[in-house]
Amino acid sequence: MNTPEQSIDLPMVAQRIHTYYGASHVLRGIDFHIARGETIGLMGRNGMGKSTLLKSIMGIVKPRSGSVSIAGRTMTGRSPYEIARLGIAYVPEGRGIFGNLSVRENLVMSARAGTQGQRDWTFERVLEVFPRLAERLNHGGQQLSGGEQQMLTIGRALMTNPDVLILDEATEGLAPLIAREIWRICGLIRESGISSVIVDKNWKHVTQITDRNVILVKGEVVFHGSSAELHAQPEILQQHLGI
Repeated sequence: MNTPEQSIDLPMVAQRIHTYYGASHVLRGIDFHIARGETIGLMGRNGMGKSTLLKSIMGIVKPRSGSVSIAGRTMTGRSPYEIARLGIAYVPEGRGIFGNLSVRENLVMSARAGTQGQRDWTFERVLEVFPRLAERLNHGGQQLSGGEQQMLTIGRALMTNPDVLILDEATEGLAPLIAREIWRICGLIRESGISSVIVDKNWKHVTQITDRNVILVKGEVVFHGSSAELHAQPEILQQHLGI
């Protein structure tokens, strides 16, 4: 997959990323980018490198070689908080909420203007999008259900007014009704103009809202194309996603 040159119009670019866990070579020269306002689906079976790619971009895991550029600035090997300050919000697998803080505190502590000074996502707007959270403002994070915790994590990320939202395992372990609510919210995020990367096992839902899709197999890109192109190649779905 050819990656465009670094540009402020490409808020996130990873080039030739090689990442290891000890002696295990997990990512093998991956190129990955996202444009402003674009929604990308990152897919593949378990253990194929999806989360490792996201962690490599976020600085949580240090690539052994390759480069990561955020808003045109080389950020390879920099700390996660430095990357977050450049407009990248990360919703990790496992959610990572602060269980000893209330819903209100989880949200308010994250509030800040975006990289261009934008404050489109206010406390009030987040509660409007997540009415379930509005009903639980004084509940501790540990008192929420799994679906409510996922809503809180997404809401917290939106409070940073990001340029790019990374959502790892968007609906894993959630009841179907809650999962549908998360997909509705993902659609709203896309409509708001925020770029987003979505990882989820439900390729049908992913491809309904994505502009492009990337499939990883053993740390390499084996498919890169639009949702229409992916649907037109059922053999790709069968071979690499087990559909």
